[in-house]
Amino acid sequence: MSFKFENLIIWQKSMDLGEEMNLLTNNFPQKEVYNLSSQLRRASDSVALNISEGAILQSNAEYRKFLGYSIRSLAEVVTCLHKAIRREYLSKEEFQKYYSECYHLMNMTIAYRNKLK
Repeated sequence: MSFKFENLIIWQKSMDLGEEMNLLTNNFPQKEVYNLSSQLRRASDSVALNISEGAILQSNAEYRKFLGYSIRSLAEVVTCLHKAIRREYLSKEEFQKYYSECYHLMNMTIAYRNKLK
């Protein structure tokens, strides 16, 4: 027994992203706990939350809207990553790894959303 969204690769990858961002922000300075750390955690968690919320009892049009929210949350994650590298909270290698994950997840989500016409 499972919810249909649990089988979606985009949901699984977004769940992984949220956990990675949670671990990453543990290394940010204490002064960021209510600012960048919190924003990055909330934005990354929002990706999976919107995928799952849209998958339950929604029309395809409504589901597409929620997938759009998820894509926008990914853009927010990327912006937070840019802030983090500018503030020297992560290495260029870490930035590139997470940036690439977000980029691929965004493209997968867009492709999935386009199939829901």
